[in-house]
Amino acid sequence: MSNIKDDSFRDSISTIDKEGKRSYIFPKKPKGPFYDKRKLLSYFLLAFLLSAPFIKINGHQFLMFNVLERRFNILSFPFWPQDFHLFVISMIIGVVGLALFTVAFGRIFCGWFCPQTIFMEMVFRRIEYWIDGDRGAQIRLQKQEWNAEKIRKRVTKWIVFFIISFIIANVFLAYLVSSDRLLLMIKEGPALHTSTLIALLIFTAVFYFVFAWFREQVCIIACPYGRMQGVLLDNKSINVSYDHVRGEKELGRAKFNKQEDRASTGKGDCIDCKLCVHVCPTGIDIRNGTQLECINCTACIDECDTIMESVGLPKGLIRYASEDEIVKKEKFQFTTRMKGYAAVLTILIGVLIGMLFLRNDVEATILRLPGQLFEHKGENISNVYTYKIVNKTTKEFNHVTFKLIEPKGTIKLVGNAEVKVKADGIAKGTLFIEINPAYLEGDKIKLKIEVYDGENLIETATTNFMGPRSFN
Repeated sequence: MSNIKDDSFRDSISTIDKEGKRSYIFPKKPKGPFYDKRKLLSYFLLAFLLSAPFIKINGHQFLMFNVLERRFNILSFPFWPQDFHLFVISMIIGVVGLALFTVAFGRIFCGWFCPQTIFMEMVFRRIEYWIDGDRGAQIRLQKQEWNAEKIRKRVTKWIVFFIISFIIANVFLAYLVSSDRLLLMIKEGPALHTSTLIALLIFTAVFYFVFAWFREQVCIIACPYGRMQGVLLDNKSINVSYDHVRGEKELGRAKFNKQEDRASTGKGDCIDCKLCVHVCPTGIDIRNGTQLECINCTACIDECDTIMESVGLPKGLIRYASEDEIVKKEKFQFTTRMKGYAAVLTILIGVLIGMLFLRNDVEATILRLPGQLFEHKGENISNVYTYKIVNKTTKEFNHVTFKLIEPKGTIKLVGNAEVKVKADGIAKGTLFIEINPAYLEGDKIKLKIEVYDGENLIETATTNFMGPRSFN
């Protein structure tokens, strides 16, 4: 993706030194137009991430991923285990959409929208700048002996990081178990929820480990998206790119000398200040071309534009551009590959919308009890069933009854108990269905059963009825 002939930089990653030990990165504090835009977007996304589990629409939590009970809320739409196919399609839409976004705009998601980057760069890193200072001060503090100043700064930073990690862990728990349950557990106190407190502290430790020590290695080592972009990107994909044609020219990079006419010497516009490297949160040199570690955060663009302006050279030496734009001067085009992803994405979204409209707010399942044969009860034949009613609404059903439509027969609930279904709840039980042999057209027939709440029909279910073969 550039004219750099030495590819030895690809043999290692920036966070590991030649001896195989961790090499800590101390990026320079970024500033510039792109960084200001990222801050505004990050503050909005942070507010959304922290508030989404506490927002309710029509009584449903806006976002919830309760994997323990297999209940999910996406944009306030509740998804039960019976709706798992809808959840799967939603996830596929997310993957295809991300693939389309990557083919067109590279790894821009990582730099602008990824929660890991937002928390790392806009929360923890900014706190670090506030306590430890900028790049130079952090490097000096790292090499400094453990005196009173270093202990004070380190302990302060560790405590603040732990508190923020604890807050994130609580919000994460609200996504998992619902905000109502979390607030209830907080109200009742940790003594009654010891296991939850232990889980919360484990989450806190994980977040603290990620943001205080592992940091950018999540993007470089752990996240699979960096490998995914290598498959999806091509010469027409827009990335944060170094214009090697302009930056290198005939003689390559050279330090700036205001006494010479740089254009006539054949030297490239890159003055080799290395500030694009110092400001990079993953420690790469963008001038080496597209790399797995690049998260498209634009910090190098802001820094390079500032330097170009100060030395009187045009901005845009590092910019959003495709390889074809740099080499061939071709503008961005919506390629056939992108059109293919867009077509698949459109179809999937259409299918999901259709399924959402067809989805029932109440689901009733009536199944014959496994291993049970029919019974003779007087003149009738009886089968035993289990029923399950799933209420996906915020309304309670207090008078649920069953009515056999086809063929004629009677339904008797075990215990004759009144069936009630709570809002967002499930009701289970057992019932008997009795049918006169005169209405049986075979040893196995299909039944149609209507489920009512009072006088309101809420669902229609079907099931099978088994009778003796002699009535065929």
